[in-house]
Amino acid sequence: MQKKEQQKGKVNSVPHKLVKWLKNGNPYLWIGLFMTGVAVGLAVLGIFWTPYSTTEMSAAERFVGPSLKHLFGTDNFGRDIFSRVMEGAGITILISSLVVLFSGTLGILIGAVTGYMGGVVDELVMRVTDAVNGFPSILLALVMISIMGSGNQNLILSLGIVFTPSFVRIVRSEFIRLRDADYISRARLMGVGRLRILFVHILPNIFSTFWVSVMIGFNNGILAESGMSYLGIGVQPPEASLGKMLSDAQGYLMKAPWYALAPGLTIVWIVLGFSLLSEGIRRKS
Repeated sequence: MQKKEQQKGKVNSVPHKLVKWLKNGNPYLWIGLFMTGVAVGLAVLGIFWTPYSTTEMSAAERFVGPSLKHLFGTDNFGRDIFSRVMEGAGITILISSLVVLFSGTLGILIGAVTGYMGGVVDELVMRVTDAVNGFPSILLALVMISIMGSGNQNLILSLGIVFTPSFVRIVRSEFIRLRDADYISRARLMGVGRLRILFVHILPNIFSTFWVSVMIGFNNGILAESGMSYLGIGVQPPEASLGKMLSDAQGYLMKAPWYALAPGLTIVWIVLGFSLLSEGIRRKS
């Protein structure tokens, strides 16, 4: 009987804590979750289905305004903008996710080793990261793409390399902070190996800080990919791209303002959503 009452108390405590948490207020997290959920949901849906073909042109439907038939109107080729925004958002989010995955993984490996070991290797790596951070990220990515050539793979590789130093510095600082903690010293005395200390004892304890950095890096990836596509060296036609759509729409701002508003506001929605989500996670942690 007592066990049942205890279990009932535990079950009832979950909604009680949720209500209490809502009363205390964390609107950043909830609004961020809603905005990112809508963006990611439409982007994932756009991979499998869109209301209209994203490449089919129609001379009879050029510059049709927003309506129930075409929610965001049509472009200068008569293509449905809503369908292209869905596909473009999916491509942008996918590229940004791969960039963060690449740079975050590389940043963890380099930052963990240099932060824990220190010494000459640490100084050398820090000087390299300082040199990379000394250049504007977009400019450095432009140089790398001009050398390697355009294409999604080269775009992901160049942006991943450019974003890696920021993750290295964050991970390194956290490992320096924790490497002399009491529980790490006890682990060394017990003969625990360095790899286990790095990735089992220290790494899980930096995720709260690292996750916020991932959200910021994701936003930077969204903006960088859109900027590259706007300049014509990112995602290449016939694939839809939010940045490329903005570039194509700038010549029709007066005639068809919805052409630029749709991809522009989509970029703002995604970036703002992930910014609010990262702020909500930071405040909750």
